[in-house]
Amino acid sequence: MNQAQVRWTTSNLELLPDNGNRYEIVDGELFVTRAPGWKHQRVCNNICTELNLWSQQTGLGEAVTTPGIIFTDADNVIPDVVWISKERLAALLDEAEHLTGAPELVVEVLSPGETNERRDKEAKLKLYAAQGVREYWIADPRLQQIQVYRRENATLVMVATLFASDELTSPLLPGSSCAVARLFG
Repeated sequence: MNQAQVRWTTSNLELLPDNGNRYEIVDGELFVTRAPGWKHQRVCNNICTELNLWSQQTGLGEAVTTPGIIFTDADNVIPDVVWISKERLAALLDEAEHLTGAPELVVEVLSPGETNERRDKEAKLKLYAAQGVREYWIADPRLQQIQVYRRENATLVMVATLFASDELTSPLLPGSSCAVARLFG
């Protein structure tokens, strides 16, 4: 990082306007995005619904959309969807009900644009790996595919690219299975 660049912190976010933009900090770099579009939000809701249907059957955890996660003062993000076990949830919520550590599963739904893709495929991948996320899905509504990353040797490694005709399963969610096409429908 160039020494002349501003290094953003969580306290700086309080100074930014509440104007509908989403502000995230990854390794001190500020990312600003507009509110996601309808299709993006529909995919997020579909994924969250599938995760919660499985969670209701098993009682093992829950999924939510756009939770705040404050990992450190220089790493403050708003993933599209997370799934977290009940045990981790109880341990990681702060007084403001933000997560202060890694959920087991994080899902980002790509928004159009090179900056958005770089944030999700590079900066957030690196951050989630460093913070201990066990599984990371990157959903691409345009291509109707999901890249699945799983934790191996303290990093997140891509283990599959799933297409509309595939089934999405996860060792984190025993017995779960969902047609990828249903997530983009």
